[in-house]
Amino acid sequence: MSTTNPTQLTLLQDEIRRRYDTLSKRLKQVARYILDNSNSIAFDTVASIAQQADVPPSTLIRFSNAFGFSGFNEMKQVFRQHLMEETASYTERAKLFRQTATDDTNTPESPTEILNVFTMVNSQALQQLAMQTNPEQLDKAVSLLAGAENIYVIGLRRSFSVASYLTYALRHLERRAFLIDGLGGMFAEQLSMVNPKDVVIAISYSPYAREAVELVELGAGRGAQQIAITDSQVSPLAAFSDVCFVVREAQVDGFRSQVASLCLAQTLAVSLALNNASSANNK
Repeated sequence: MSTTNPTQLTLLQDEIRRRYDTLSKRLKQVARYILDNSNSIAFDTVASIAQQADVPPSTLIRFSNAFGFSGFNEMKQVFRQHLMEETASYTERAKLFRQTATDDTNTPESPTEILNVFTMVNSQALQQLAMQTNPEQLDKAVSLLAGAENIYVIGLRRSFSVASYLTYALRHLERRAFLIDGLGGMFAEQLSMVNPKDVVIAISYSPYAREAVELVELGAGRGAQQIAITDSQVSPLAAFSDVCFVVREAQVDGFRSQVASLCLAQTLAVSLALNNASSANNK
């Protein structure tokens, strides 16, 4: 699909962003959830979406009415149609239609059905990552990492696996990379030596780990360059970052993936490796 022709979903998302500041507090919660989780809206039940957005189901109806829809299920059709339009194979479109055209209470149950759904939404998340990641931000992040004396990686709770992989990859590139895991409660102590020549990579998703936000503030206070990998443009990590990557992970019925974040981490590591090789060849 040509990116020059806006889809119905793109137009809806643009309208939500444009009117965001005029919405009530509850409607802002819905707006933020919809903007940050577009890949899972088509599959999740209304009850699940309301729970994740921390609003009553009736608020979803009010939100959809505010944007010209008769109900929230009608708004969900925009997300479902977008998924089908983005799926090139007619066979896969037919499968997707059968999955999404059923009643909202009919969720995938068998291992094969679950695999099909997660494969589909993860593919969409990866496509979105490639389309929406700013090339200049990628270049800047690699440049920051290449020039860093030390690299501190923060990732707690479900972000821990991404942070662990990134630290592992950086160590194999012979970089001074340190995973901030807070062993023994020593979060601040592990970051106490950070300085302006260092880079802090913080990975956190809603609900954001309090310790991660505090460490990001500490890094900013010490003048370190910061790279954020998060899930929203209004994430508390974004305010302190020199480079901010907003990653929209796939989510089905409350189960969130990490495929896109791991892909981005791998991209940073491999790009840094090629940067190192290029610099060595030029010497």
